[in-house]
Amino acid sequence: MPVTYTNARGQPYFLHQGRTKTGKPTYYFSLKREGPLVDSIPDGFEIYENPNTQVFLRRIPPKLITDEEQQIVMDGMRRNASVESYRIDVKGKAIIIYIADQDSDAFDRIFQYFPSSPEEKARMMTVLRQQMHYSPMMQFILSDEERRLFWPQRYCFRGSIDDWISIGVPDTLTNVVKTYVKHLGKASYFELFQYS
Repeated sequence: MPVTYTNARGQPYFLHQGRTKTGKPTYYFSLKREGPLVDSIPDGFEIYENPNTQVFLRRIPPKLITDEEQQIVMDGMRRNASVESYRIDVKGKAIIIYIADQDSDAFDRIFQYFPSSPEEKARMMTVLRQQMHYSPMMQFILSDEERRLFWPQRYCFRGSIDDWISIGVPDTLTNVVKTYVKHLGKASYFELFQYS
């Protein structure tokens, strides 16, 4: 039975095997059912779905961020952030918050003018939310593994920068989440930066 994975958009991905120029096996997911399909995940690999629902096979990374720390960010977003459409991802020492590029409230306002049942509107909103694209907006980087201190950063969208910038000093994850996630989706987000 081929390895398949259904992403958050409901798309089935199939694991394929290819070969490098030197003849070594390489693996990739594709929406195509045809080709050299694989029956099992190779040892030391895992399926990874990124915040924009692309599916990859990757080497299992070392676990530097605990489940409890991920939960702190999820709880902090629910309690302190005003944005509704977001995703949280972990890469190495960073916990990254992605925000939807589209405004789901705008979709709600548009649908109020269409004559349809509440169930039909809910189905349309579900489909639209599945198609949303997410951009990285804020991250907390583990800077002190012993004391578990995290360095807060936000993404800067100025053409001359287009990179992560520091918005504060390392602190406990609970403190940086409470201090900074409330700015997501607001004008105050763009005022966050740290003087050197």
